[in-house]
Amino acid sequence: MNQLDLLKKFTKIVADTSDIDSIRKYKPEDATTNPSLILQALNLDANQYFINKAIRYAKKKGGLNQDKLINASDKVLVDLGIEILKYIPGYISSEVDARLSFNQEKCILKAKKIINMYEEEGISRKRVLIKLASTWECIKAAEELQKDGIFCNLTLLFSFAQARACAEANVFLISPFVGRIYDWYKSQNLISNLSFDKDPGVISVYKIYEFYKKHNYKTIIMGASFRNIQQILSLSGCDRLTISPILLKKLALNNEIFDRKLIPPNKFKVPPIPLTEDEFRWEHNQDEMAVHKLSEGIRNFGKDQILLEKIFSRLI
Repeated sequence: MNQLDLLKKFTKIVADTSDIDSIRKYKPEDATTNPSLILQALNLDANQYFINKAIRYAKKKGGLNQDKLINASDKVLVDLGIEILKYIPGYISSEVDARLSFNQEKCILKAKKIINMYEEEGISRKRVLIKLASTWECIKAAEELQKDGIFCNLTLLFSFAQARACAEANVFLISPFVGRIYDWYKSQNLISNLSFDKDPGVISVYKIYEFYKKHNYKTIIMGASFRNIQQILSLSGCDRLTISPILLKKLALNNEIFDRKLIPPNKFKVPPIPLTEDEFRWEHNQDEMAVHKLSEGIRNFGKDQILLEKIFSRLI
């Protein structure tokens, strides 16, 4: 049994890719996408069909030029999601435009639009997770969306305050970014040649996992953004792990045995009083790494969204 097969015994595996061939090969439970992955997928000649279909859709919808660009981008997001769903039994995560991350109402409207587009194609909302950045506004948007049966994946999660606020809002799933946390500490020369049980990204998920399970929160923890298989194996037993095709391949080629690392407790404690908005903002801003990486992540996903729209601007 290879490490990927063994890991599947402890944890649900999610493919962090829009590459259909990789999804077919590694047979994950779910799949996640983001603007960067959508761009990569559209650079493949085999996916020109999705671009052409999105352009036809946008032209049919009409409106101002910016409306057409937004509609084309939303259409390609949904159509790639529908294609991926053919090869997985679980959820596809589709990301809301990162430029909306500080507007609760616009995030809700965009999420409902994406879900409606899936449902128009016969895909139940029960198979789609709306990806939102883990800002206070998006956490509150997810809380409202869940009342309409729309479940969310809160991404770009770096601080414990973000994780706690998500659990207290009964968010469906969170994605703590292990590798990006590690990258920041490395860039600041705050770590060197450490063992993986001291990896700050891994430790952040340990802390979240212990807090969630101890207080019996139902929010799913999905570790994300890995730099190596050691980080992944250190989190075996986490609810879900979303993994790139490169690391899925390494796990599939490695037969070394490992033990489950994360095990839920037998006893539960009463949860603390939920954070208020000002408490959340204060706690999050005490974490320099989290403030930097959340801001950077939103900016970069926003840039990729703009690049996606530029592809369509030349064709519409």
